[in-house]
Amino acid sequence: MNIQHTDLEIQREPFARPFAFKGSAFHEKWNLLVRLRDESSIESFGLGGLAVLWSDARVFSRHSEMGGNALMVAVLERGLALARQMGEVRHPTDLLLGILPDVEEYARHVTGVEDLSRTFVLNALVALDNAAWVLWARANSIRDFDALIPARAAAGLGDRQQQIALAPAVGYNMPDEQIQSLLGQGAAVLKVKIGHPGEEEEMVAGDIAGLTRLHSLVGDAPTSLTTDGRVAYYLDANGRYRHRGPLERVLDAAETMGLTDRILLLEEPFAADVVDEVDVHGLPVRVAADESLHDPADVKRRHELGYGAVAIKPAGKTLSVAFEMIEQAQRNDMTAFVADNACVPWLVEWNKNVAARLPAFPGVRGGLIESNGAENYGRWLQMLAEHPCAGAPWLATRAGAFHLDDDYWHQSGGIFLDPSPFDRLLRT
Repeated sequence: MNIQHTDLEIQREPFARPFAFKGSAFHEKWNLLVRLRDESSIESFGLGGLAVLWSDARVFSRHSEMGGNALMVAVLERGLALARQMGEVRHPTDLLLGILPDVEEYARHVTGVEDLSRTFVLNALVALDNAAWVLWARANSIRDFDALIPARAAAGLGDRQQQIALAPAVGYNMPDEQIQSLLGQGAAVLKVKIGHPGEEEEMVAGDIAGLTRLHSLVGDAPTSLTTDGRVAYYLDANGRYRHRGPLERVLDAAETMGLTDRILLLEEPFAADVVDEVDVHGLPVRVAADESLHDPADVKRRHELGYGAVAIKPAGKTLSVAFEMIEQAQRNDMTAFVADNACVPWLVEWNKNVAARLPAFPGVRGGLIESNGAENYGRWLQMLAEHPCAGAPWLATRAGAFHLDDDYWHQSGGIFLDPSPFDRLLRT
């Protein structure tokens, strides 16, 4: 694979309301489209959605929302230039590994953050990585996601789930009626954003109040998608806590409400500058790592600290890194699952291809995937209708889950097709 030409375009998709988490909020998703062409004139497209607040909140706080996104675009542009200079590369993972050190150095320079999270850089490179995988697949006549899976990751991706439970995100500001609507649509696992805005005491009080409000709405709502027959919770703190004590107060309150047995996950509880030091052994719930994971060494370190699960983000940190994370999670006997970054439908399918092949999630009858586009985008139904596989029964959820039939496996979720209508943004 020898990349000779690259193109880049931006599409801005507004949210229906501000997407609130990490004590802040953002208002639109920047989707970046990359086109690659190799020495044989084979072309491919790749899409990636930017998540500045999620990937490094310091960059988000120091710039306007547009400015933070623009910095990520600059990082991708640098990555594209380096990709053209790489010459012949054997495999998409070799391309990412080859450009990553120089891209990281550039990203630290343009953001002014010397200890910039690698997640910020990886998030910027998703469109390039996706395009590289499709280019490599087309050059090798591959149209099956199974053929992309490296041998080292195959042991962790050997299942074929018939259904994947959807975990929609419930932000701080989601109205009661929308939560009730999610339940009415069959949601069986709610991803609950904790880490409310404010200093520590205000945050703890806000989180307890938020769980109290949510549980008053959910109660013992039944579902056939969890093993105990009730709607479950998946808490996501996005690194807002700095000490175990305040977090334990929230978990104690959850215990008092009778929620502990229904909390499947507590994701990314501690801030980036303390996460490597805080041991989570003894907490009453399974703890998962997300944005603090940058490479397999981080997965191993979280395992040593008592973490039991790993959020895999093909559309957030590249498919190349996702395969590495799955391999390490398998070695450490950690539960792997797939989570979203307010993905548009095209990127949900990249995530879903991984989620469909992971083992069933503990407490869930099948796989588990967080996907929150339906509740965050006003144009969600229109975007589904614009997808090249529009109308396919596996494209949208039904009764709280994605249901995967033979056509889904045959098409690999459509990821080897051109990403219409995004591909039409580029000049011919």
